[in-house]
Amino acid sequence: MSFTGWFILFLIVQVIHFLGTWKLYVKAGRKAWEAAVPVYNAIVLMQIINRPKWWVILLFVPIVNLLMFPIVWIETCRSFGFNSTKDTWLAFLTLGFYLFYINYTTNPTYKENRSLKPQSTVGEWVSSIAFAVIAATVVHTYFIQPYTIPTSSLEKTLLIGDYLFVSKFHYGARVPMTTVSAPMVHDTIPGLGIKSYLSDSNEETYENSFLNKLSLPYMRLPGIQKIKRNDIVVFSWPADSLKWMWNDNSGKYTYKPIDKRTNYVKRCVGIAGDTLEVRDGYVFINGKRTKLPESAQPQWMHIVDTDGKSFDRATINKYNMAQEGRMFNDGRYYLNLTDKEAAALAKNPIVKSIEKSLKPKGAFDKQVFPHNPKYPWSVDNFGPIYIPKKGDTIELNSDNISFYEQIIRRYENNDLTIHHNDIYINGAKANSYTFKQDYYWMMGDNRQNSLDARAWGYVPFDHVVGKPVMIWFSIDSKTGAVRWDRMFTTVTNGKSKSYFWISIVVIALILYGLFKPKKKKA
Repeated sequence: MSFTGWFILFLIVQVIHFLGTWKLYVKAGRKAWEAAVPVYNAIVLMQIINRPKWWVILLFVPIVNLLMFPIVWIETCRSFGFNSTKDTWLAFLTLGFYLFYINYTTNPTYKENRSLKPQSTVGEWVSSIAFAVIAATVVHTYFIQPYTIPTSSLEKTLLIGDYLFVSKFHYGARVPMTTVSAPMVHDTIPGLGIKSYLSDSNEETYENSFLNKLSLPYMRLPGIQKIKRNDIVVFSWPADSLKWMWNDNSGKYTYKPIDKRTNYVKRCVGIAGDTLEVRDGYVFINGKRTKLPESAQPQWMHIVDTDGKSFDRATINKYNMAQEGRMFNDGRYYLNLTDKEAAALAKNPIVKSIEKSLKPKGAFDKQVFPHNPKYPWSVDNFGPIYIPKKGDTIELNSDNISFYEQIIRRYENNDLTIHHNDIYINGAKANSYTFKQDYYWMMGDNRQNSLDARAWGYVPFDHVVGKPVMIWFSIDSKTGAVRWDRMFTTVTNGKSKSYFWISIVVIALILYGLFKPKKKKA
């Protein structure tokens, strides 16, 4: 829905609020017109229900407001004497329309100095839990989000089983676009296996459905920094809505809202405006081989010839080899190593030779972007390719349209038609195109074992979620052992720092403050 549509909906809600509460405003000693003035009516209502005025802000925060509205409905009922369990449920289940019943069919008395303390232990627990969920939702949505590393694409830098804190304020928090969804979960509710957001049963029609029209336009809060080359970034997977990612020209895909697409974490090796190329596994930016940060440990598969001899146990453990199944019939090993590891292993006396296993230049791989035989590229030899920048204008033709087709059609919402060698955008023949946002090139450090931009192409800025800043927990998925040395360590391009003991002390103080015995009053 556009901003105009949301403004109209906002005015409709204000009319409904006025019609359902104006008599209650009068009963509370206010003027009827005060119930009709947008925003001001909410400030007055907070005074009527004896709640802080800053609650008004929460009423306009997407997702958080879904939790706040029922609380305000219930608090309004209680301010006029309707505080039974039945009244609470009726206010909640009728989506606040129970106030119409109170407003027009009863003669309520305003309880100006009512007690705000819950009347029972259960009520106290419910109130505490509700506001804990609201606070956690604000933090999760706009500041810090927990994230788990599910794959080995950044192996040796981030490990499977690492639990991260992802900062959303570094690049600017993305305002949720899906307005009707469960708080603090992504696309699926854990344990239930059902969608966390409302959608049509047939997701192919969701893009043009009523529920999708309730979605917010893309908005982002100001960030404190821009994405830099080689930053590790969490983003929504652009290809998550495709039925078939590889070389599909049907245009068919199952729609998922941008903010509900699967979250991925990769290294941003190329930023908007760069020209990127991969030569024999190494990334080149604007013609120069990129210099990776200290923390980056890119690795490739290597063929290690030992003439049939086996490594000793210390070497197997050092390079994380599983000896069984690693050796070929001719006595060679196939190992995933960094350049530094390969150089060190080459000095082992049983090693005759060690060679990086790369797909040669000119070998066409249909799974590699842009999935076009005109560009015989592989994951090891790729490009050059231009990464679009907001405001840049490029020439369009039949040779390069495969690079920008998804950008124009899916990411920037244009009607794109290709007829023979002619390109039409929104019904008009086009020879050029100006980009509406920045794009990025995301790759894994585990270069030959990573589903990344070499498969699906560019990542738009509106898909960016945030920046990993700390590993707060880590567990070995194979052994179940806790990796204590990784807990509360920073995720940075430089040398990581440990805040383990500081974090333990802070957590202990917080727990003590929450659960310390209360002194009895004399």
